[in-house]
Amino acid sequence: MLNHLNHNESFWKASKDFFYSEKLKSKTVLLSEGEISKKMFYVEKGCLRVWFNSNGKEITFQFFFEGQMVSSFESFWTGQPSLYSIETIEDSIIHTIKRSDFQEVLDSNPSTKKDFENYIYKRLGNYVKLFLSRIADKPEQRYKELLKTNPEILQRIPQHYIASYLGISAVSLSRIRNRR
Repeated sequence: MLNHLNHNESFWKASKDFFYSEKLKSKTVLLSEGEISKKMFYVEKGCLRVWFNSNGKEITFQFFFEGQMVSSFESFWTGQPSLYSIETIEDSIIHTIKRSDFQEVLDSNPSTKKDFENYIYKRLGNYVKLFLSRIADKPEQRYKELLKTNPEILQRIPQHYIASYLGISAVSLSRIRNRR
């Protein structure tokens, strides 16, 4: 989304003063499950993962790389506690904007608001695909799809996070990879 917005001069003119930058070490928690999200993050460098706790086990369900924005959007917009945590898994450079400032940018720039709505629709579509894949596809199919659509994940993400993302154990992931 922001890659597109990088080319939107009016967005940057309206919002550049609202963002602040941070260099963060890996394993830095940006939002904890149960907190209310008051910020949105843009990844300049690095990788973030989104995960939740299920009976003491961390379940990873999404990764974000350079040029992507992330927040607990449900919490960000409704003020309800976040259903998941967001953390860095690589040393990262993150740009952060507060909700009130982001709302001001959207209110003052209709084209940026439309771009953001389109981004949210795409993200919703990705969640639906992930949800249906978890129901309908076997782990090996999910792995092959990941290999086809997001090979960067397999190159940059630790295996235990990939296994969690695919809904399998690290041992099962190892077996699937060895079959190839």
